[in-house]
Amino acid sequence: MATYVLIHGGGGTAWDWDLVVPRLRDRGHEVVAVDLPSEDPSAGWSEYVDTVVHAVGSRGDLVVVGHSLGGFTAPLVCARVPAQLMVLVAAMIPSPGELFFEWWAAAGYEESGYEDVFYHDVPPALVAEAARRERGEDAIALQQPWPLETWPDTPTKYLLCRDDRMFTSSWARGHARARLGIDADEIDGGHYVALSRPRELAERLSGYAATI
Repeated sequence: MATYVLIHGGGGTAWDWDLVVPRLRDRGHEVVAVDLPSEDPSAGWSEYVDTVVHAVGSRGDLVVVGHSLGGFTAPLVCARVPAQLMVLVAAMIPSPGELFFEWWAAAGYEESGYEDVFYHDVPPALVAEAARRERGEDAIALQQPWPLETWPDTPTKYLLCRDDRMFTSSWARGHARARLGIDADEIDGGHYVALSRPRELAERLSGYAATI
């Protein structure tokens, strides 16, 4: 069994994974969902990684999962602690030295044109709760160059969401190929698949561990 380290996206919290966590535990896995210090103006990438590494502690057999903006943090964690696998879910893939604000143009990001790009397929009660829990992105990390010189030597999967209006499937497929040279896996659901299809996401994540 694996230890899943779940890293939320921009404006999010560990709560974003609340429906996925028990489903992974039901399958025998250990789970660590982390609140990044995104509201702390003094927090850089090193503080983001320290937060995750501290939460992981001495646990092993790690599968590090980054959602959306969490794609910037997940590889930094894998560069610090031994991980068996990294899974990027509807995620941004940074390049060495890249700034968050430069990523959009450098990655050739294409807007879908939809007004609601996050929660269109999430139940209304969960949308309201997500809005209540939303946090600011005030950390200085977003103004710092992404610090790795090379991608960590960790097997990496990219899981795109077929109904994603933020990172559309066609764009995400090309992003994974251009940045990592891999073919993306696919799952039904929108950008917040952890809220709209938690059972399916947990099954997919658990399935990845079985292939290690």
